[in-house]
Amino acid sequence: MSTATGTYPFGGIPRAAVVADYLELAKPRVTSLILMSTGVGFYLGSSAVSLSLLLHTLIGTALVAGGTAALNQFWERSADARMWRTRGRPLPAGRLEPAKALCYGIILSVAGVMYLAWATNLLASLLAAFTLLSYLFLYTPLKSRTPLCTLVGAFPGAAPPLIGWAAAQGELPLMAWVLYLILFVWQYPHFLAIACLYREDYARGGIRMLPVVEPEGDSTARQILFFSVLLLPMSLVPFWLGAMGLLYFIGALALGMGLLYYAVRAARVRTTMQARRLLQATVIYLPILYVLMLLDRTAS
Repeated sequence: MSTATGTYPFGGIPRAAVVADYLELAKPRVTSLILMSTGVGFYLGSSAVSLSLLLHTLIGTALVAGGTAALNQFWERSADARMWRTRGRPLPAGRLEPAKALCYGIILSVAGVMYLAWATNLLASLLAAFTLLSYLFLYTPLKSRTPLCTLVGAFPGAAPPLIGWAAAQGELPLMAWVLYLILFVWQYPHFLAIACLYREDYARGGIRMLPVVEPEGDSTARQILFFSVLLLPMSLVPFWLGAMGLLYFIGALALGMGLLYYAVRAARVRTTMQARRLLQATVIYLPILYVLMLLDRTAS
């Protein structure tokens, strides 16, 4: 900053603000959840954990996740400008130029895919590329066309554990796919709860989530219940396969029953408060389930 003129670099915007906007494009909170799932997959897929390989895996995955988030915000900048919860993002607020955000997203994404290929293996890199491409070119455009976008988005959304496992082991055995399916099923109550909370905002943005196209909520309630019920036995599969022990079984059973309780409440009492409680339950559920997996694996 020049104290004589009171001006800043980057067109009069403080350098820290510009850095913060580019960081926001990468959605660090979402990326941290992706890295959590990737790390769990890596740990469970490792016979002996290599910290250096884990670090490489997380760096590459973070680059791809951040790039995907930036490209998604570039694509959806017009819809974001119409929604209250997203209108303050760097692109709809006019703090960053779309062309710069596009270049930033491409650079991060390509660098992440190439980094994974170099530092881990080709399988992890291809999985990351699949996640990126299917999220951007299938899920993102479908959000403005059909509520089936939730189903389509669940496929790339559940990929992080596979990336971690592939980076650690170079292959994907049955247990890796069980992790994938647990995360796949978990996404339904999680994202439908978000859609219920922000139904009016999604409608303003032209995002055709199920609660938007079916505001009475019957189909939404059925899907929340179905996938919450399905998540309970799905989460116990690692125990039945012998990959997890009694500690995990008891914890996963208790977690599943707790999540199901909030799902039933949200399905029966269709209020913002119940949707928020379900969302909070899903946010609590996943990291605790992962901790149980790690503790059980460590104990064994």
